[in-house]
Amino acid sequence: MKSVFVLFDSLNKSAMSNYGSDAVKTPNFERFARRAMTFNNHYVGSLPCMPARRDMHTGRLNFMHRSWGPLEPFDNSFPQLLKNGGIYSHLISDHLHYFEDGGSGFHTRFNTWEYIRGQEHDPWIAMVKPPIERFKEKFDPRNYDFERPSKRLQGAINREKIREENEFPGPKCFKSAFDFLEVNKDADDWSLMLECFDPHEPFHAPERFRKAFNIDSTKKVLDWPRYEEVVENDQDINTIRANYGALVAMCDDYFGQLLDRFDEYNLWSDTALILSTDHGFLLSEHDWWGKCRMPYYEEISHIPLMIYDPREPDSSGKSTDAITQTMDLMPTILDLHGVDIPDEVRAESLSSIIKDPERQGREFAMFGIFSGPIGITDGKFVLYYYPPDWSANGLREYTLAPHHMIVPFSVEELRTSKMANPFNFTKGCPLLSIAALPDAPRVPMNDGKSFADFDTALYDLENDPKQERPIVNDEVTQNLLKAVTRILNDHDAPSEMYEWYNLKLAEPA
Repeated sequence: MKSVFVLFDSLNKSAMSNYGSDAVKTPNFERFARRAMTFNNHYVGSLPCMPARRDMHTGRLNFMHRSWGPLEPFDNSFPQLLKNGGIYSHLISDHLHYFEDGGSGFHTRFNTWEYIRGQEHDPWIAMVKPPIERFKEKFDPRNYDFERPSKRLQGAINREKIREENEFPGPKCFKSAFDFLEVNKDADDWSLMLECFDPHEPFHAPERFRKAFNIDSTKKVLDWPRYEEVVENDQDINTIRANYGALVAMCDDYFGQLLDRFDEYNLWSDTALILSTDHGFLLSEHDWWGKCRMPYYEEISHIPLMIYDPREPDSSGKSTDAITQTMDLMPTILDLHGVDIPDEVRAESLSSIIKDPERQGREFAMFGIFSGPIGITDGKFVLYYYPPDWSANGLREYTLAPHHMIVPFSVEELRTSKMANPFNFTKGCPLLSIAALPDAPRVPMNDGKSFADFDTALYDLENDPKQERPIVNDEVTQNLLKAVTRILNDHDAPSEMYEWYNLKLAEPA
């Protein structure tokens, strides 16, 4: 068996025509849907980027124990388990977060890996005295701030070296994947993870895709919305959405070129192909841009998944309404390659659903960010449950790798550390327990933001799919909260978390 896992970042279902979008035409995603099984109720787990990838590696939720951080030394990792089982694994990625303090340990679990430079604020191009005045003429100040060193300044500097289509990181990722397939198409027992940062912001697409969306290149660049409430006028909103659409169209185009290789090399006979994303993105829906700060609305949490399994040819073109989550990808990949699934995993292979799309998946999907609201859905209702006081003391982080996104834990944080007993997934290892200080640089506080803009809300997804009218239903809310406590218990959540969220500690499983 061979497998290719294509992971996009921030790919919205609402931008894919195979999921019913009329905003962006994605003929190659449609083409793949005719081969694959489409999952209609696939949800995120831990958020955002690196916590989601830890779920993918380990097959379990991790947001209740720590914030954004490295792969822990005791964690299971699907490419490492593949390697241990004699399956060769290779990663191609332009995802810059792997190469920050808080992303270490993920890419090194693969046999080999390739990093494509230049996305977002990747510290790639060294420019001591950037042309600030020229940048101010080119980039819209509402999206770009050049008065001080920043992510957005580095992003503008990187663009100085990204002009022709073949210089864009996304196309370069796919080119590397095509080279891998050319060299290894006749070999067996390998797994390729092709991970593209696109269509993550900034929404910077090659010119031929921008032209298709009638984006006016004479105006200042408006393609990197801040995670804030919408204040732009309709014209500016449409410009940002068009830039996102152009980037999705690029992803679709290059994914189609990957499908061409599957056709040319007859990989459909023995190679599984998976397409998904880590989370979505609000493009002015609910009057917000971005993710993390606001409730994890459907646009953020309800994400695409399509799987082609050569062992189940009858599944081609079918879809399932089974509830699944990001963490289910780990045991699915292991199952494809005949590798045993560790006891610590709290997810299940999706092979049984691919075999029988009427089979029930999860009863509930729970998702969240460390110290933020908890989302829980049964497919009919969704609850975004906020703690009584998100800035209150009492919550702690548990880790043996104390790093935030781009910096280690501070000395002030480390002074609060003490040893904690093992959890059910740490293989007997005790951990550092560190106070989750309110001013620590956790997502989204690392950008000076907070979760304070909202409160607990319940939505009826069947009668209000756009989530425009929160409802009050105590019976549904209590049922969903009971599910939250059961899932927390199954993941051996820290005892103080129940008190911090004002939840009753579940009975032992």
